[in-house]
Amino acid sequence: MKSNIKALLAAAGVAAFAFSPANAFEFAPELQKAGIFIGSSAGVPPPGIYGFSQAFTFQTNWAGPIQNSAPGFGGPAGGPGVGNKQGEQVNVFIQGFLFVPGWTFLGATYDFVVAQPFETFAIGQPLSLLGAPDMGSGVHNTYFANELAWNKIGGTGFGIKTGLGMFAPTGTVQGGTGPSIGIACLTHVGCNGGANVGFHYWTFQPELILSYLGGGWNLSAALYAEINTANRQDDYTTGDIFHADFTATYTTGKWTFGPVGYVVAQVSDDKCSSVTCLALHPFGTAGFTQRYTIAAVGGLLEYNFGAATVSIWGTQAVYAKASGTPIPAGVLSPFADDTSYIQKGSTILATLSYAIWNPPAPATPMIHK
Repeated sequence: MKSNIKALLAAAGVAAFAFSPANAFEFAPELQKAGIFIGSSAGVPPPGIYGFSQAFTFQTNWAGPIQNSAPGFGGPAGGPGVGNKQGEQVNVFIQGFLFVPGWTFLGATYDFVVAQPFETFAIGQPLSLLGAPDMGSGVHNTYFANELAWNKIGGTGFGIKTGLGMFAPTGTVQGGTGPSIGIACLTHVGCNGGANVGFHYWTFQPELILSYLGGGWNLSAALYAEINTANRQDDYTTGDIFHADFTATYTTGKWTFGPVGYVVAQVSDDKCSSVTCLALHPFGTAGFTQRYTIAAVGGLLEYNFGAATVSIWGTQAVYAKASGTPIPAGVLSPFADDTSYIQKGSTILATLSYAIWNPPAPATPMIHK
């Protein structure tokens, strides 16, 4: 069972990532972990069934207007602030499978991906005092994707992969309907108590990967977006999120290494205008993170064992900014408060890619003289 394990990294870039939606303020709403396509390319392995196992840890403090005021209500910037050391830790394991049936369409190779993430999280002080659980765990939303890849375009090392992925609302949700009105239900991603890891909505993810694969180089840019449906719990719709992951690695022998990075941003505002949404969130989208941008840089190291490939990459966020519509003055404090924030942390992610089954090679005919 021999396979092009190096090419498997094109499929190993899928996972899910979320924070507990049971807190009094909104966490990062993206379902796809920023940077998850790092190390990927437009390449596709030979026909067969492949597996990839991923594990990552994310350590963060938060950035944004809510961090700029002193802890407690009525800080220097209006409050309520949580200070600059509000932290969280998230650990995720993903088991995924890549199916390459050998089909072609318009000269492109077809593949199908499915991945199931599992998550644990822990929230630090002081925000965990505001009615949020200190920790939780469970199953996150399941990911599916159909992809088409064109490689060696015009006889060169250039390749293109495009596809459509989606997250189904299959994740763990605990705590029933939980709080239903006012400040207690500010977190629209779940709008219920308990240790919630799943999200109550579908997310569609179109993707485009551009690659140059030649002379040992993998120069790739993975561009993908998250387009969300309304949350079925409270009819709140998170705005569109854009990702750009970058890989510039070089392979010599069994080793691959090089710099990597990513940018992620929410590029459209949230929506909350229906009767149901306004009943649960009287201030509409006020108080939630409406726009944010995060940029991170790091490096990747990989070793090819032949039957399997192991890679590990790490990144550190070097820029993070969040903004939103302020909560009206007099609600939380005498000031109009922008309580939005976003994570600014470090990630370490490891991937094991391996072949499960490849069709046998056609028999070589015997030639008799």
